[in-house]
This record gives sequence, structure tokens and C-alpha cells, in this order.
Amino acid sequence: MTDNWTRRSFLLSAAALTLLPADPAVAAQELPDFPAGVALHRSAYRNWAGEITADGLWACAPADGEQVVSVVNWAWRNGWRVRPRGYAHGWSPLTITEGTASDAPVLLVDTTTHLTGLSVEAPHAVRAGAGVSLETLLTFLEGHGLGLTAAPAPGDLTLGGALAIDAHGSAVPAQGEQRLPGQTYGSLSNRVLSVTAVVWDESTGAYALRTYGRDEADAAALLTHLGRTFVTEVVLRVGENSNLRCVSRTDIPAGELFAAPGGDGRTLAGFLDEAGRVEAIWFAFTEFPWFKVWSVEPVKPLTSRRVTSPYNYPFSDNVPTPVAELAGRMVSDAAWYLAPVLGNAQYDAAALGLVATLSADIWGPSKNTLLYIRPTTLRVNANGYAVLTSRGQVQRVVAGFTAFYRERLMAYAALGRFPVNGSVEIRVTGLDDPAEAELAGARAPLLSALRPDGEHPEWDTAVWLDVLTLPGTPYAEEFLRELEQFLLDSHDGTDALTRVEWSKGWAYTRDAVWDDEEVLGTVVPASLGEGVWGQAAGILDRLDPHRMFGNAFLDRLFR
Repeated sequence: MTDNWTRRSFLLSAAALTLLPADPAVAAQELPDFPAGVALHRSAYRNWAGEITADGLWACAPADGEQVVSVVNWAWRNGWRVRPRGYAHGWSPLTITEGTASDAPVLLVDTTTHLTGLSVEAPHAVRAGAGVSLETLLTFLEGHGLGLTAAPAPGDLTLGGALAIDAHGSAVPAQGEQRLPGQTYGSLSNRVLSVTAVVWDESTGAYALRTYGRDEADAAALLTHLGRTFVTEVVLRVGENSNLRCVSRTDIPAGELFAAPGGDGRTLAGFLDEAGRVEAIWFAFTEFPWFKVWSVEPVKPLTSRRVTSPYNYPFSDNVPTPVAELAGRMVSDAAWYLAPVLGNAQYDAAALGLVATLSADIWGPSKNTLLYIRPTTLRVNANGYAVLTSRGQVQRVVAGFTAFYRERLMAYAALGRFPVNGSVEIRVTGLDDPAEAELAGARAPLLSALRPDGEHPEWDTAVWLDVLTLPGTPYAEEFLRELEQFLLDSHDGTDALTRVEWSKGWAYTRDAVWDDEEVLGTVVPASLGEGVWGQAAGILDRLDPHRMFGNAFLDRLFR
């Protein structure tokens, strides 16, 4: 059944959720007494960049939470592990690890087919299944006059997956802006009012569904859980929808936008004060970033183009031919020296595309300017970090990082090495203030990168820093390790603090990712505050004492 499925075919295909109907006789032999009524399949798995793949794993799609419980209890009794699976739009090995064999006792449980219910629970609350996509959720909210302050750019994320890794957008309050009821400047995890998960029930000696209110101590570990549990449904705090204007610029030099504090130029922090919502995409070996600024605009500005649907940058969603040809040549011919050419081609595609598609100034309901990444975009690897700091120090953090990145990139290039051929991406958010959930006794997510630091209440902002490059790029891990060590050393908790972005790359060695023992075992736990990691791990182990929801990487992380 799986002989024709190769790693190369995965890298050439975006069909991450391909399912092959199972032979009933084979299923009965390999998975005896599997719950009746839950169809089994053989499934392919491919993460976003195609570097974690598996073929022919057993998979199923339960119809509801009760069927999920039946599947989990079967797995527990038969020595299998369960991995909830959405759209696989992630990089880190939180679902499965590379090298997972097709005959491994690992069951993928698809949440996207049936666990997708949506209903408005109260004026500012919505009940949602864990498998609903963010695009579907935002469309539903828009239909009820509701929306989010900010959201991740891809629409093909499941809500459950987004909550597992504290997914975020880019937003802080502009000068003079007041938070609207039901809204938060933190991650999606900060919106959770209640969470329903499959947990161990000591009284029955089996797994069962249980709903936890945000004010319960155990909920704090479930709000951002890294795949260490199975969430089936949540209730989210939401607010009234806003119309957003998004203005894109490609005329501000990186040296000005990312300048050290104290000048009078057009800086990222200056735009942040004016609008509160910014994103910089700085292609490698170029000087002018693609810089987006969102602002709340109830009425359409005269110069803006009204948009009635998301994904308004087709030149980004569908890779332009010159970019595709360059990327293909770099991978197939090992022509990595073309990185500067590719960077400039990506910049040209953005600068010209914004003009050609009239997308440099767009306006509409929030969803239509917040969602802009489709699965057809260029598939690249990404590392990720959040630097907690005070609002007034954002420019200092950005300036220090970009100066170091530029210097090291040029130093590598001087040696004929080109470790980055994608972009630097910079976003800014608030933290996960539990008061913004508007629920008495609400707990802060224990494992969120946006968890407030108890010793530094002045740190109210996070600067998100990502570097993107094609899979297989030589010297990438070595280069990204230098960036990681710079961030950890420069922002070690004294005047700012670096935390990792769970869904992306971190814990680099010279030739691998998610592999540095000190970062995995010491730096990451310590970054969340004294005792926090142990508290979260203790709760997750108690709710899943048999480690049903895990894999080899999570076992290593939570050892």
C-alpha cells in the first residue's frame, strides 16, 4: 500500500492529508477490536516545509468527542499513542517525529472532518470545535458581527493546533487606543474561557471528556499544551468586529526602519505608536522590507481599496515564475549562491505585485486583511522567538537583532556561504494578560511564550523574530544557532527575555534543530519562570499518566 510513497513525492506535493481507505481485513488484524463506527484509513503526513514526513500511518476521524474517547481508550489498552492532527501547518516535531515508521503504534486522529462545530454562546463568546480552521472561524464570527484583534496570517490552521502553540497575530494598542470588550492583544490561548479535553479519570480507570473553566488550576496547562493533551472543543472570548486598513510600503530602508533608538527617521516603533499593528518582511540580501501597517478605520479611507475576501496578495500566495525557477534551481542544482538573486526577486515580486493588484492600501472587515497566506505560497523553514520587553524598548530589540543578523549574513556571504534565502519577519504583540479574558479568576497560560513575567511587570510587549530559509540550505543550522545564542545572551532576563516560538525552529546545534540539550533541558523551562515548567508538566502528566498524547520529542522535552 505504501511502497510508492516516497519522501520525494511528499516534497513535491502539498497533499498533507491524503487518506487511503483501509482494507477491513488488514485493519481487523493490525488494530483488533477498534471502536465500531470509526472508519480507519492509512494516512500520509507532511509538515509545512516537508521535512517531517511519514507514510501509511493508521488514522481515523471520530465523529464527536465521545468517539475520540473511545479511540483513546482503545489506544491505551493496546499500547498505541494518539496524535491529534489538523492541517500540519507547522515546523516543530510536536505531532510526529521524522523517521516515524509506517508500522509504528501511532494513531493519527483527524480533527478537521467532524470536530468543527461553531455556535455563538453569548454576545462575546463562541463555542468552537478544535478542528475548525481559522478561516472558517473568522468567517463565522464576521457573519455575527464579531472578530479578533489579530490573527495568524494562514487560514489553514486548526483552532486546536493554534491553541496548542499559543498562535498569535501582530497587535498592541496604538497610542490612545482602548481595548474593546472581548478583545485581547495576546495569543489566541488568552481567549479561552473553557476547554474540553480527553483526560484520565481515576474513578473509572479510563480516559474521559472533561471541561475545565479558565478559572480552574488545571486549565492553565491546557491553554497552551504543545500536543500533550487532546482538546476537542473550546469556548472563546471574542469581541465586536473592526474594519481594518492595511497599508503596505516598500520604500523605507531597513537601516531606517530598524535603526537604533534616538533618531527621527521612520522607525518600526514609530508606526507601532501610530497604529499598533505592524509586520516587517525583510527578504535576504535586500535593503527595503515589505512593511505592513494595519489601523482601525471604521469608515473606508478615500484611497483604500475595499476587500470582501481574504488573501489579497496573489503574488505571495502563488509563487511567481522567476521566484519558483530560482528556488528550484537552488535546491536541484545546489546553487545556493543565488540567495541574493532570490531575495531581490522576492522583493521585486512584492513591490511590483502590490502595484499591479492594487493591494498596497486595502480596507475591509478584519478577516480580509489579516489572512494572507495560502498553502500555495513558497514552503520554507522558519525559526522563531519572542522577546519580552517593555513597549518603550521595542525599537532597541529590533535594532540589535537586525544589526547582528545583517552582520553575520554578510560575514557568511564573504566566505561563499548563503544560509538564508527567505526573509526575516518581525511582529509585535501584547502579552497573555488573563484579565483580558473578562472572567473572574482566569489563569494565565502556563506554557505560552506570552505568559507575563512575574518579576518584571514592566514587560508588557513581545517582539516576535523569525528567519525563513529553504529546506536543506547549507549552513542554515549553524547560522541560526548563532542568532539563537545572540538572542538568549542579549535578552537573558535582565532587561528583556527570550522565549522560543513552539511551532517553529529552536534549540539549534551546528547541524540540527530541536537538538541542543542545554536549550531543551534548561533554557526553555527556565524562561517561563521559576517552577512554571514543573507545574505545567505535573498537571499534564496527571491528566495523561500513560503518556498517550506524546511522541519521542515531547518525551525528551518533558523528561
